[in-house]
Amino acid sequence: MNRQILYDNQDFFDGYFALRNQDINYNDLLEQPAMAELLPNLSGKAVLDLGCGFGQNCKDFVCRGAKRVVGVDISEKMLSVAKDKSAAPEIQYRNMSMTDIASMDETFDFVYSSLAFHYVEDFSKLMTDIYNLLAPNGMLLFSQEHPIPTATIDGLGHYNKDENGIPVSYTFSNYSQSGKREIHWFIDGVVKFHRPMGELLTAVARAGFTIEVVCEPTPKDWAVKKLPAIAKEFIKPSFLIVQARKKA
Repeated sequence: MNRQILYDNQDFFDGYFALRNQDINYNDLLEQPAMAELLPNLSGKAVLDLGCGFGQNCKDFVCRGAKRVVGVDISEKMLSVAKDKSAAPEIQYRNMSMTDIASMDETFDFVYSSLAFHYVEDFSKLMTDIYNLLAPNGMLLFSQEHPIPTATIDGLGHYNKDENGIPVSYTFSNYSQSGKREIHWFIDGVVKFHRPMGELLTAVARAGFTIEVVCEPTPKDWAVKKLPAIAKEFIKPSFLIVQARKKA
């Protein structure tokens, strides 16, 4: 099931919407704080958000001083919420696939993406397309699911627990076998694409980027206090964050 059908599937959309609206979730406790720490100064900048979803980050970029923000998402349902809840004069939302951004005749200072690139099959092309849209010295910042949890072909990687039910290790397989993964997440048939770390980072570098930061975020003390179970992130990371820059 491609990303457009996935996020416009009502059962999936309802489940995902409920997840993101919970007071305590991995995005707000782990991924988003780590991404925020790596944001550049956006004052007066043009920003492209790929897979913008509900538009919260687009609105945040405007609050941080961005002069223009383009939010791209393939899901009409997601963009409907974004236009309603995260609108601003500086933001333009576009219903398109991030695989089609080569058609955009624009230049951006900053390209951002949160947890969307693992849905893209041709990652190398995506990196090249983004590089071509960036102004000299422009920055790319993206997060995606970490290659460890995406590795196992049936999606059934799992934690191993001690006699007290405490996770102590994580079992996975097929790490070096890149390609399509079809799993159950709210609904059956969710398609993602697994890439080992070396393949992924090499694609970023070969597109022309200088890789500045590679982050596998672990929870802060405040996050563990809010959700003690998140401490298992010290065993196995859920997210990968990459900050890269186009040469001046």
